[in-house]
Amino acid sequence: MPVTFVDKDLDQLTLTIVADFAAPVRRLWDAYTDPRQIERFWGPPNYPATFLRHDASNGGRSVYRMTGPEGDVHYGCWEWTSLKAPESFEVADSFANEKGEPNTELPTTRMAFAFEATKSGSRLTTTSYFDSVKDLEQLIEMGMLDGTREAMGQIDTVLADLAAFSSDRAVEAKVLGDTQVRVARVIRGTVRQVWRAHTDADLMKRWLLGPDGWTMPVCEIAAQVGNSYRYEWESDGGGDRFGFTGELLESEEPYRAVTTEAMIGMDFPATINELTLTPVDGGTLLSLVITYANAEQRDAVLATGMTNGMEASYARLEGLLETGRVG
Repeated sequence: MPVTFVDKDLDQLTLTIVADFAAPVRRLWDAYTDPRQIERFWGPPNYPATFLRHDASNGGRSVYRMTGPEGDVHYGCWEWTSLKAPESFEVADSFANEKGEPNTELPTTRMAFAFEATKSGSRLTTTSYFDSVKDLEQLIEMGMLDGTREAMGQIDTVLADLAAFSSDRAVEAKVLGDTQVRVARVIRGTVRQVWRAHTDADLMKRWLLGPDGWTMPVCEIAAQVGNSYRYEWESDGGGDRFGFTGELLESEEPYRAVTTEAMIGMDFPATINELTLTPVDGGTLLSLVITYANAEQRDAVLATGMTNGMEASYARLEGLLETGRVG
């Protein structure tokens, strides 16, 4: 069991949990900042978590849900208040509604995570700060301490799964719900490089092409929030052409961008695409959460082989990065 020390301090209104792991600090850090990994242990075994958003950056937000054995669903959210990779981060942890909005009727907890190297691996010290003894006792009565113990008991399995942290994995898609899919891939390059590759039209025309045999004659970037963009692709023979257009809704350079996306000339509802870039061991984790109008639209898009085209593009981008063509 990784938990080695627990201290409840009623005078300081804190709950401190210390856990030790036989893995390097960087791998433990990545387990917390990668949504694919943290959702494998954040909830206790009978209440597994799904992260719908996970911005591991100063000022970022995370939204997750935990689903119980009877199908009951509970939401939570984090407001990231500080981050110093790979040493520490702090969040305001709140209960939430299905929209990810904090539930003000229940306590919000300030949580500080401190990572340090040890002779046998790494240590994580988690300190929760409460506004009152009442809040502290209420959350413990609701199972916070027991749930945390059970959740941390799952981390060793995640850390031992070396394939989960491999930087050469292809694009993977996970269905998050009836209308959402998360696409993720680690790209060998810095966050700044990957961000630039998504915001420089000349670069995009060189890698965002899907399978071989296509060109990108139109690449109009949305430079500011509120601007629209337009991308069009054409087959080498000139017989086929398609494209997308949309609006830039949010931009937090170089970590997050949110856009709408609609296929040109089609009546399909526009999707919401949330792009997050997170530095991890081996490169940058690109996470794209796509929200569709309904499950039918989600399934129809997945059936087109979307992820295969994305993998071809990201592999091409890595080729540019390896040759130093993206600064």
